[in-house]
Amino acid sequence: MDRPQEAKRYARLRRRLWVTENGLFLVYALAWLLSGLALRIGQALTGRLPFPLDAVGMAILFGGGWAMLSLPLDFYGGFLLPHRFGLSTQPAKGWALDRLKAWGISAVIGLPLIAGLYGAFRRWPQTWWLPVGAFWILFSVLMAQLAPVLLAPLFYRFRPLEDPELLSRFAHLAERAGVRARGVFLVDMSRRTRAANAGLMGLGPTRRIVIGDTMLQRYTPEEIEAILAHELAHHLHRDIPLGLALESLIGLAGFFVGAHGLPWGIRIMGLPGLDHPSSLPALAIGALLFGLIGMIPMNAWSRWREWEADREAIRLCGRPGALAAALRKLGEQNLAELDPEPWVEWVFYTHPALGKRIRAAEALAASDPFASDGLN
Repeated sequence: MDRPQEAKRYARLRRRLWVTENGLFLVYALAWLLSGLALRIGQALTGRLPFPLDAVGMAILFGGGWAMLSLPLDFYGGFLLPHRFGLSTQPAKGWALDRLKAWGISAVIGLPLIAGLYGAFRRWPQTWWLPVGAFWILFSVLMAQLAPVLLAPLFYRFRPLEDPELLSRFAHLAERAGVRARGVFLVDMSRRTRAANAGLMGLGPTRRIVIGDTMLQRYTPEEIEAILAHELAHHLHRDIPLGLALESLIGLAGFFVGAHGLPWGIRIMGLPGLDHPSSLPALAIGALLFGLIGMIPMNAWSRWREWEADREAIRLCGRPGALAAALRKLGEQNLAELDPEPWVEWVFYTHPALGKRIRAAEALAASDPFASDGLN
């Protein structure tokens, strides 16, 4: 099978897995509600634990059950499938350790949030969405700042880029952009994957550009410079804070809709109230459905920002051909589908289809006699 067909097959399998996981979770949560299990467990917890620890207990049972039920799908999607297509280098032990870390982080962060949410339900039964929304915005900003220095190092090792040629190119790009860059870091992706990636992480003092070490051996200095320019463009355009602002607005709208729709659903299910632990599966269903809806505008916004970053990168480095070559290599290395169906791109993609980005850069390179690809 040739590489493009292999990429299409890999993408199709991943989409099927995504649909299966979300559908299974919906069935799982509905089973808790329709069977009366949520009500029975909720009543038992309220008789044994003080509020809001009863909601925390429900979260442990409900979330733990889902973690066990979905573990085979996680193993297939996170370990077997990447190995099957030659993308993963991670042993099973390493994958299992990562899953344990992820579960631990979810518990440490998620359980206090559940307690606070149920406390807001009881303290402000009609207007809880306002304080919860305000807290969620502050929490999102805090996590954006802390994730690169507290969470990401639990999974990856970061070290400053030391290549003098690449650092010189980056300094020149930053000078042209008129921004004060906080440096470039290499991340040891090769311990887990053969894929490559780069991105902008963090907010404020923790913001930095990161590049996977899987790029250094396969990409020319000009191609890496184009990638650095693309990420620097995100920095220049303030895409992380703007994205947080949009996510906050969508999240606030979700809390508002939940405040008006969830009580109706709770009554239909015959549950005691929103602040009763038995409501947790209903909250999970609401969060899932709103997340699926909110994914559409967030992905559309992200694709627009990626287009703008490509254009800015070409302006900064003057190498449209190098950007096209780098994107083509990324597609091959990551087994990315170059030209997905339009509806697939519209629903699932946070970046424009790679084929579109490559053709746009190649067209500019062909039409611009002053492009500096291949020069110093």
